[in-house]
Amino acid sequence: MKFLNIFLSTGMAFTSLCVYSQNAPSTSTTGTGINPSISLILSGGYNRSRQNPDDYKLTGFHQSTDAEGIKRGFSLGETELGFYANIDPWWFGSAMIALDSDGAISIEEAFVQTSRLGNGLTAKMGRHFSGIGYLNPQHAHTWDFIDAPLAYQAFLGGQLKNDGVRMSWLMPTDQFVQLGLEVGQGNGFPSSNANQNKIGHSALTLHTGGDIGPSHNWRAGISSAQIKATDLSLMVDNFSNESKSSLFSGNTQLLVLDGVWKWAPNGNTSRNSFQLQGEYIKSKRSGDLTLDTFGANITHALSLPQSGWYLQGVYQFQPLWRAGIRVERLDSGTPVYAANALGGTQYNPSKNTALLEWRQSEFSKFRAQIANDYSREGAPDRIISLQYQMSLGAHRAHSY
Repeated sequence: MKFLNIFLSTGMAFTSLCVYSQNAPSTSTTGTGINPSISLILSGGYNRSRQNPDDYKLTGFHQSTDAEGIKRGFSLGETELGFYANIDPWWFGSAMIALDSDGAISIEEAFVQTSRLGNGLTAKMGRHFSGIGYLNPQHAHTWDFIDAPLAYQAFLGGQLKNDGVRMSWLMPTDQFVQLGLEVGQGNGFPSSNANQNKIGHSALTLHTGGDIGPSHNWRAGISSAQIKATDLSLMVDNFSNESKSSLFSGNTQLLVLDGVWKWAPNGNTSRNSFQLQGEYIKSKRSGDLTLDTFGANITHALSLPQSGWYLQGVYQFQPLWRAGIRVERLDSGTPVYAANALGGTQYNPSKNTALLEWRQSEFSKFRAQIANDYSREGAPDRIISLQYQMSLGAHRAHSY
């Protein structure tokens, strides 16, 4: 299918011992189980902000107690160590281990994936990024901008993971159409379902796309997810606009719409290209909220509908240079809770970001980013970020 070739040709193709699409890995060019391919992503940089990142919060949104702002000054970014190998003719394995600047180690992904189910079917088992949306299935170092959009921070905790199983089916049609189903335990915000027998995460995804002449291609999708939580720790603002440690038990429903359009003269991205992408996320949290667990300890039913979106464009105007703009906005909604226990706000956080990127090769890039951040009511911030990012060793080509 012509569109599948675009999946491989329009990704940033690092030197790779395997070819990777969104559907299944190659079974002929990856390292073996005895000698896997290894990659290392190194990043770091400098951040300058007007507001204290220790006080960071999205006004009107219930965030994880682990949420934090950017670090000021010079810092080491996240280091990613990846292992990839064909296990045998039927299975492929991958693991991505992340080390943050404080030395904490976490497993971003660790899964096995089928290579020969046939009929367009692929199964993935283990820990993996959820297939919802456009950015979420991708590793952060492949994103065009340094940080996650506000909607991802508010509703997905930065990026949604799942410990479980994902099935995808590439339909036998001329136009690219892919269906996905995933179930599992969930892993991190907005889920909190550890050590329980019931399913904590389920999602359905549908993506379709195609070519428009030799220079244009597109993809669009819709995703729906149901995520359960039991005693999820949150920071919640009360009627006095004070953040209180609270616990939530219930369900979060997510609806995600995503789209991307890419242009390159005759499909050649070596000199000029342009990419326009956007996502809309609608969230509805329903369940019981125990507000201020160290004080009032009030428990009542909660219903909270919220939404957010971003739209960004990135233009490669020279072979080594790209520039981009991202605009984004959140709708804080109106919580339905016990009278006077939660304060509703009419404030809707927003952010505008400009990016300039210079790539010496496919393995190294330097980025400068400036953002006018209106996440906190009454405390606008201007954030200037400089980043370097280097890729060492064999690395999979990125998905569309």
